[in-house]
Amino acid sequence: MGKIIRCITSDGLVMATAIDSTDIVAEAERIHKTSATVTAALGRLLTAGSMMGNMLKSKDNTITLRLAGGGPAGNLIVVSDWEGDVRGYVTNPVVEIPLNNKGKLDVAGAVGRQGNLYVTKDLGLKEPYNGCIPLVSGEIAEDITAYYAVSEQIPTVCALGVLVNPDLTVKAAGGYIIQLLPAAGEDVIEKIERSMENLPSVTAMLSQGETPHGILKRALSEFEVEVLYEHDVYYKCNCSKERIETALITLGAKELNEMADEGENIEIKCHFCDKAYKLTPNELRFLAKSQ
Repeated sequence: MGKIIRCITSDGLVMATAIDSTDIVAEAERIHKTSATVTAALGRLLTAGSMMGNMLKSKDNTITLRLAGGGPAGNLIVVSDWEGDVRGYVTNPVVEIPLNNKGKLDVAGAVGRQGNLYVTKDLGLKEPYNGCIPLVSGEIAEDITAYYAVSEQIPTVCALGVLVNPDLTVKAAGGYIIQLLPAAGEDVIEKIERSMENLPSVTAMLSQGETPHGILKRALSEFEVEVLYEHDVYYKCNCSKERIETALITLGAKELNEMADEGENIEIKCHFCDKAYKLTPNELRFLAKSQ
């Protein structure tokens, strides 16, 4: 499980969220068997998605992030609920490319820099909210920051990190999102900048045993920070056989009957958790009749 915390400064001018997503990203790596660079890329998006989901207002709300950057990893998709429980997948889980010019995993090289970040919020209304921005860097944190600035007009600082061990397991993963509330002025921005001037990376702090609360206290060292809540978050898939059957029905009776006539069971795997669902020819015919 991961740990997420939501805080506000005592002056009511800054809202902040931080997460230790190490277990979440480790579960994604286990399921999708990603290479190191893709683990870092998908892990960053999962981390951002969990925090953004945690900002939603209602238990029926969800948020979907789709990063389509034109890189060899293909599309990255992450879905989070309002508590921050999250799931995700990537088109091509194994991408082997050289380190970037800083000697680190080249996330932008894997996901690409010439596409868009799409954000869809299902808020229980007739139509979902859809936002889209061109990628700023493909490094994901900067793209999340740009999304909030452009689509929601909220001044935001976002930091994301994933540290991968030589054996491809996840050593540390996490991040934070700091946002100015409407009454904040230039003096608040200056205080945040001073607080973050020599702040270590998220993964460095987590590797040293820092908690999400501790990370926010360091990132907002010139403020008093009040905890609104703290709870566990998970990599969680909501797939089921019923959902698979609902999706199959959209194929239409003709195609379902043709599949049944082949006389073999079919197997469908969930993109998010890799769980396999088997349906018999009789079950396919039953679905065809339900049209």
